[in-house]
Amino acid sequence: MDSLIDLSAPSLWFAAAAILFNPTFWNTAARTEYHNKTLTKLAGGNSLYACYGLAVTIFLLGLFRDFLYERALRAQPSHPLLANPGAQALSVGLLLSGNVLVISSMWALGVTGTYLGDYFGILMDEMVTGFPFSVTDAPMYWGSTASFLGTAIWFGKPAGLVLTALVAVVYKIALTFEDPFTAKIYAKRAAGGGSKERTEPKGGRTGPKGGVMKPKGA
Repeated sequence: MDSLIDLSAPSLWFAAAAILFNPTFWNTAARTEYHNKTLTKLAGGNSLYACYGLAVTIFLLGLFRDFLYERALRAQPSHPLLANPGAQALSVGLLLSGNVLVISSMWALGVTGTYLGDYFGILMDEMVTGFPFSVTDAPMYWGSTASFLGTAIWFGKPAGLVLTALVAVVYKIALTFEDPFTAKIYAKRAAGGGSKERTEPKGGRTGPKGGVMKPKGA
């Protein structure tokens, strides 16, 4: 086992901690905003600015997590099975497809659609059904997971495969909390409880994250 993964390397645990922290942070922040309008109050009562502030924070945390992940991989043992032309070609394919899913979903949804705008009362009029949501309901989550996996294979690091599995599990758990909650938000609007909420005509909703938001539920 020691020849595959160096469990004594602090960088491995820092990367794992960041992977666990990020979705915990954005879900906690979003729910706090929804129930107490905490971020909107900090933004002087402007929910749009508050949403933008959270978006910048989540984006920077994602960059820091990716930095820790790469540093962790560099400190880990490599394995020859991951260092062959076939594996390298697979890694490139995963990186390209993962980034296409993430970038195209952000392009389709915009800032507020991507970064939890519905928790700020910035709701969508209709869901996005075109690419990449025609491929998966959670393009940002699974695109990000594919990028993690592609990076692990590119560097030939078994530890990266373990960290990628952690990413997938964390995202899956996050979706089990997020989808019902966002469905509740839209159900409230459909029942007439969101008459004062702003709408964003751009389309469906995903998070920093994934899971296209359907007005009738997720």
